[in-house]
Amino acid sequence: MAVEKTYIMLKPDCIKRGLMGQVISRIENKGYKIIDAKMMMLNEEILREHYAHIADRPFFPGIVEYMTSGPVLAMIVEGENAVKGMRIIMGATKFEEATAGTIRGDYAFCTSENIIHGSDSIENAEIEIKRFFK
Repeated sequence: MAVEKTYIMLKPDCIKRGLMGQVISRIENKGYKIIDAKMMMLNEEILREHYAHIADRPFFPGIVEYMTSGPVLAMIVEGENAVKGMRIIMGATKFEEATAGTIRGDYAFCTSENIIHGSDSIENAEIEIKRFFK
């Protein structure tokens, strides 16, 4: 097994609902280490870069509005198979597909505000860590 780094972001709804501590506990209880973290406000420029694959979609302005509605917690998480492992504990992106026991399955109530983001590959983790931790 390989020690990996991944990018994890607690989204504005997670912060507003006071769930940061519970989500961080799940990450740490799984055995992962948070090796860097910072609260930040996002702007449209960084969101256009981060969501370039959907920036031309009609729903993108709603994503910008949501993701700029409050601070996020950006984190670098490290551990054995961190990318895949974090994807498992986060749960499916669509809240209705996220199983109980996952972060989204237990806390999300809609897909557009789904608590947490995590890199989907080692390559994207490297890109996202550079993007948010310049």
